[in-house]
Amino acid sequence: MGLIESIKEKAKLQLRTIVLPETEDERVLKAAQMVLEEKTANVVLIGNVDTIKADAAKYGANIEGAAIVDPKNFDNIDKYIDELVELRRSKNLSREEATEIMTTEPRFFGCMMVRLGDADGLVAGSNSPTADVLKAAIQVIKTAPGINTVSSTFVMETKDGKFGDNGLILFADCAVIPEPNAEQLADIAAATAATASSVVGLEPRVAMLSFSTKGSAKHPLVDKVQYACEILDERNVDFSFDGEMQADAAIVEAIGAKKAPDSKVAGKANVLVFPDLQSGNIGYKLVQRFAGAEAHGPIVQGLNKPVNDLSRGCSIEDIANLVAITATQIK
Repeated sequence: MGLIESIKEKAKLQLRTIVLPETEDERVLKAAQMVLEEKTANVVLIGNVDTIKADAAKYGANIEGAAIVDPKNFDNIDKYIDELVELRRSKNLSREEATEIMTTEPRFFGCMMVRLGDADGLVAGSNSPTADVLKAAIQVIKTAPGINTVSSTFVMETKDGKFGDNGLILFADCAVIPEPNAEQLADIAAATAATASSVVGLEPRVAMLSFSTKGSAKHPLVDKVQYACEILDERNVDFSFDGEMQADAAIVEAIGAKKAPDSKVAGKANVLVFPDLQSGNIGYKLVQRFAGAEAHGPIVQGLNKPVNDLSRGCSIEDIANLVAITATQIK
């Protein structure tokens, strides 16, 4: 069984409620049908009831069983507006402005559903930029306790099963933070360890990557990774980690034993935290192309409740898969 299939089986065990706010997109309505047929989540669609039903009929999408919520005809809208005013009090957001946002911005409305417990997670981005999705998530849902950084990870699924755990290995951050500082690298490590555990079912072994292994080179970029490891030490995190470490020392047992003989992570890491976005993004794409690996993601992490972002070029299947992944992020 492949990774996505195993995630879907896990999602079926405890059905979560996932919001799909971009109902103007044909792919979203067809993905809702797929999710409902596969029974991987309960679905909430946001928008005008008549419009959504008419569009579903036009596209041949059977959305029977999905809840449809219209922000402009919603009993608890005052509660949602008041909550947004309170959240943005420091920015002097007026009630009038909050009303406009809650009734015209489905991503914000959907995130408020998640914040207030009317849904468990949200998937968006098929019809909007990543910045819009993350803006709503960060402003409404906020970051998880002890984490100040929203980041992302890709789950790389390699065919030969040689590296990580049976070919599964997580790469972070490959999509969100261009130049993380040491504190942010520590946050990325903690969030990715949580994703490895909750979504993929792995016991995380985190390697903090660099071009140096255990002091083999001296440079401010190396210092940053070393400091991130010190921060993780101070936090007394509940997962295995080590660094700074070169990629081969992290994933090749013989090299890990030679370069970092006392490490519990070297040679058998299943989570790789890259020192910056460009190295992470380049790295996952090289593995994807050279090794023919499947890259599942990006999975957004570090939020208090799960919100995930789609590529605007996504397929119907991509949306349905990400709904299942989002459902399994919920603790």
